[in-house]
Amino acid sequence: MSTPEYWGARTVRVEGGIRARSTRGAIGESWWSKRFLAVLESFALGTRLTRGRNYARAGQVLDLQVLPGSVQATVQGSRPQPYKVSIGLAVFGDDVWSVVERALAAEALGAAKLLAGELPPHVEDVFLAADAPLFPARFADLAMRCTCPDQAVPCKHLAATCYLLAERFDADPFLILLWRGRTRDDLLSALRALRTGVQEDLEVLPAEPAISPSAPPVP
Repeated sequence: MSTPEYWGARTVRVEGGIRARSTRGAIGESWWSKRFLAVLESFALGTRLTRGRNYARAGQVLDLQVLPGSVQATVQGSRPQPYKVSIGLAVFGDDVWSVVERALAAEALGAAKLLAGELPPHVEDVFLAADAPLFPARFADLAMRCTCPDQAVPCKHLAATCYLLAERFDADPFLILLWRGRTRDDLLSALRALRTGVQEDLEVLPAEPAISPSAPPVP
């Protein structure tokens, strides 16, 4: 619960924080970051997200790290000590990743996009087919915590972290997959191995018998 001396207190401005690249309008450029923010906005969180966007643009987030199952950030608010923020999201098990990797490797175009550092547009469908939505389907899927006294969830510190997270997704879409438990190197290694297996299977298929010319008639 907040204490009276901090009710309505001014935000402590900081230098060297992480500022959103977008200075006005919407945040997020790629389809995957826009999709992530659209999911958050669909939860009808109101002005909390707007205040968080202002914080993100002001550089109040001091650091941000994406880990399997968790996003960790430090955000400067109105108190001298910055707040600790965490956003949890369940990681997928190896059984889910095995299904997803096989499905992605089976399609040459999708595998090529991932190997080139992009998320193919149908990647959401692949995860849905594995009964494992890539993006949070409900607000309850996100375990949001902040050490600030604001009891609202998300508070502006959490919301600011979400907006900067979307920009991180713009720069590196594999962070979305890391959040769900798969590193870039592990995923691409699995795709390369599976694609190699597909190529080898094609190479060992029996060739169609050659059509030999008819033997000349025996005199």
